[in-house]
Amino acid sequence: MQRFVHEYAQTRFMFIKSDESEEYLKFFADSITPLLTETKTIHGDYQLSEGKLSYQWKSDIQSRFSTRDKIAYREWIEPEQLFGYITPTMNLVPGLLHQINGGVLVISASAFVTQPLMWTRLKNMVMRRQLEWLPYSENQTLPIDVEPHPLELKVIIVGDRLTLEEFELAAPELFESAIYGEYEPLMFFEDEDQLSLWMNFVKFIINKNKLPEIAADGWPSLVIQAARSCEDKYNLPLDIHWLTRRLTDASHYSTEGLLTRDSFAQAEENRLWRHSFLVERNQDDILQEQVLVKTEGEMVGQINGLSVLQYPGYPDAIGEPSRITCVVHLGDGEFTDVERKAELGGNIHAKGMMIMQAYLNYELKLEQPQPFSASIVFEQSYGEVDGDSASLAELCALISALSLQPIDQQIAVTGSVDQFGYVQPIGGVNEKIEGFYDICDKRELTGNQGVIIPMSNVRHLCLKEDVIDAVKEGKFHIWPVEHVAQAVTLLTKQPYFEQQVEGDNVHLLALIQERINQANSPDKARLPWFLKWLG
Repeated sequence: MQRFVHEYAQTRFMFIKSDESEEYLKFFADSITPLLTETKTIHGDYQLSEGKLSYQWKSDIQSRFSTRDKIAYREWIEPEQLFGYITPTMNLVPGLLHQINGGVLVISASAFVTQPLMWTRLKNMVMRRQLEWLPYSENQTLPIDVEPHPLELKVIIVGDRLTLEEFELAAPELFESAIYGEYEPLMFFEDEDQLSLWMNFVKFIINKNKLPEIAADGWPSLVIQAARSCEDKYNLPLDIHWLTRRLTDASHYSTEGLLTRDSFAQAEENRLWRHSFLVERNQDDILQEQVLVKTEGEMVGQINGLSVLQYPGYPDAIGEPSRITCVVHLGDGEFTDVERKAELGGNIHAKGMMIMQAYLNYELKLEQPQPFSASIVFEQSYGEVDGDSASLAELCALISALSLQPIDQQIAVTGSVDQFGYVQPIGGVNEKIEGFYDICDKRELTGNQGVIIPMSNVRHLCLKEDVIDAVKEGKFHIWPVEHVAQAVTLLTKQPYFEQQVEGDNVHLLALIQERINQANSPDKARLPWFLKWLG
């Protein structure tokens, strides 16, 4: 913003990638106002010519067309409000551009995207440095000639990436020469100085909204909620709306004018209660066995995957276990993704399936065609499935079905895999863990239940207190893994690769290879000994 202000002659436009709500526009306007120490003030007035056929501009006259403010921001504006207009009685009414002539306009990008003619006119005026009076549409003419007058203006356009792309495509030269900046929605922190900087930002929001101060025991609660919202223990949000909402909610439970640990806890409890209808209905379907999800016992080719559900008009992501099954039979080696066949699987899900299949074929190092066909499906799933976060679970189910080794249903799995079997990070890890934990807890914890997650997701863990307490007490477990071998060994209690253990060479890959060999070269029926002797 300093560069934008100081480069007055060279740079007229600035694009900021950010939320374009009124609160953010005001925030940017307030931030740039102290920098506007050398703005110009334009004075002048319009006078009718002697023949009264046109309006002529007279400079250095204090009037309603003179500059009033250094800066203005608008989320939405109509053309006549921006440029001014001529009344039926031929009077000139000044617009916003007259009021901030010599200053800065901060405006939402969507206001121009939905009104492209207004953007074209403003762009041309700013670049030519002339404020012109124009008719409402291109097909009309002005009822009277009006002389243009000097315009000294800088424009800051705020919008998301897709909206700003419209400007880039429409005017690539302008976009390239303009100053570009981003309001980052989060900040990385790893030391006290960075944490203090974020806390000062929170205090700024508190003072701005006249909210209670945060007590010493309240800060850890807010930091935990903040890190959870970012899904990363080393990030904190700079989202003004999110922070204002959390602080306002906690203010309803303030104690002696302070936001304490209990204030944030009660506010979060109330928020979850208000948002609980869909969560409780989904859990009831599982607990009443309308949606079948096993949390005890063992089964071949069946595994508990973890999904994150997004409902239209609902603000939160819901973590929920999903039953994934795989059946194997003699065939031509085809792997059938039922979701894809039924046109319920997205492209990323299909990509994950193909990567998983490629890895297993590579791992088995088959010299003969794969004699088994497999079918994998999300059971009782009636909407579109997308994302690759279930590919680890699907791979484990496939290995179980091929080796005929049962999977422990007390364990749920999330993670994606690459073509070498390494487990990759996924999103929504906290919601997924808590979704499975809630079902296990309501059915009574066995002490052997838990979730397998990618090792790289450990930094994203920011779980609710009852899950943390259960893990500490050994009632629930979280197993981070780096390779499919670790995951499938935990699930089947069988080694994946050959282990150097004396007297025990049985492992999952060997079982699969042996079964494939038998299918490709079945043993011939053995003849009785006397027939062999006769032969």
